[in-house]
Amino acid sequence: MWCFDGIMHALQKLLFFHVFACLGQAGHGSDIIKGKTAPENSLLYMASVQSSTGHVCGGFLITADFVLTAAHCAKHKPTHVVLGTHNLKNSHQEKITIEKKFKPKFYQRAWLGDDIMLLKLSRKVRLNNRVKIIPLPSAKVHLRENEVCQVSGWGKTRTDGKTVNELRVVDVPVVNKRVCKELWRGLPANVICAGGYGTDKGFCQGDSGGPLVCKGIAVGVVSFNNNNSCDYPDVPNVFTDISKYRLWINSILKNPNSDNKNP
Repeated sequence: MWCFDGIMHALQKLLFFHVFACLGQAGHGSDIIKGKTAPENSLLYMASVQSSTGHVCGGFLITADFVLTAAHCAKHKPTHVVLGTHNLKNSHQEKITIEKKFKPKFYQRAWLGDDIMLLKLSRKVRLNNRVKIIPLPSAKVHLRENEVCQVSGWGKTRTDGKTVNELRVVDVPVVNKRVCKELWRGLPANVICAGGYGTDKGFCQGDSGGPLVCKGIAVGVVSFNNNNSCDYPDVPNVFTDISKYRLWINSILKNPNSDNKNP
């Protein structure tokens, strides 16, 4: 009986992977579609997560020495973050080495869920008029259908476009979870859907890990969307629901030297 249960669990995981892979819909990213350049005095919590080759993902500062981003960004082998600038070509920016990465124990792929990662910085950043932190939800998030939130990031402004150096932002409406489940077969638990379906606004490939911000609070982390079309997607954009990981986040913030990877 135990062997049968184990086989069925493995087959279920394989089925989810097969559905997403065959549909070609699980594209990572958060390049901003139909958005605008962010004002210089706004979104001061945004972080550019970078490798030796440059920008690979978005992220956001939640304490003086922790950045939150997406777990699938780890595949790019990020080494540092850049804070305090909207333009990635700006020489006036703060570059800080990543000391440690924390992912949930059961994370496998973005479209299977648990797509969230904490980056422990090698030192605390000085909070000022260029760098600020953004609050996280303290309890379960209750978002209304069509409630307008914001997503921001660096990258392409259309499906086949080029990445940009200036931070961009766009308003996106929250999509009903029931509708999202109908459109995304095998939708993982602990996610929020916003933007994409029903609009021409949202995110695209190349800049995952950015925040979904509702009423000044970071409620989600950019996870995946439709890989075939960012401009007019036929499915909603999917974000990891931060509220479902608050205990995990708090345990790491409290004791970052532990090897706590459990969500």
